[in-house]
Amino acid sequence: MPPNHPQLSERIRSTRLIAFDFDGVFTDNKVYVFQDGTEAVCCFRGDGIGLEKLKRIGIQTIILSTEINPVVGFRSQKLGVACVQACHDKRATLEGVVRDAGLTFEQVAFVGNDINDLGCLEAVGLPIVVRDAHPDVVAIASYQTLAPGGHGAVREVCDLFERTLKADATAAR
Repeated sequence: MPPNHPQLSERIRSTRLIAFDFDGVFTDNKVYVFQDGTEAVCCFRGDGIGLEKLKRIGIQTIILSTEINPVVGFRSQKLGVACVQACHDKRATLEGVVRDAGLTFEQVAFVGNDINDLGCLEAVGLPIVVRDAHPDVVAIASYQTLAPGGHGAVREVCDLFERTLKADATAAR
C-alpha cells in the first residue's frame, strides 16, 4: 500500500502501539563480532527523533527481540523505548503486551523483517516490513518501507504516522 492510501491512513489512525523487531529493523542486520566475543551493530541515529515524535502524538512503542544482547537493552534504554528480549515466541509476548495495555491487536502495528516476525505480522492490524525484509514476510505487509533496516526505516515509519495524524488534526480545524 502506498503511504497515502486511504486504507493505510485508516489503520494508522486506529493504531495505539507500535512494536518493533530490533535486528534488521533498527540495524542493517549485520553483526560485528570482536576477538573477545563481544558484538556491535550499526543503528541509524535519526530513529531517536522519530520515536520522540511518536511519544508526542501518544503512540506507545516497544521493542521485541529474539536475541539476548546487551546492545539491544542499551539502545532501547537510550531511545526511551520499552524492550523485551529473549522472545522465543514474539506473538505470545506481544499478546501479553497488548492485553496489559488494554488494547486489541487491531490497534497495534508491528515492524519486522524476517520469518521470526511472522506471527506478529499476521496478528496485528497494521503489519509493516522494511525494504530489505525476507520475501516470506513481504506479502503479509500492508506497508513496506522505502528505507532498508538500519538505514532510516524506523524513522520512516514514525514520520509516516506523524504526517498522517497531523493531517487529520489540520483537517479537523
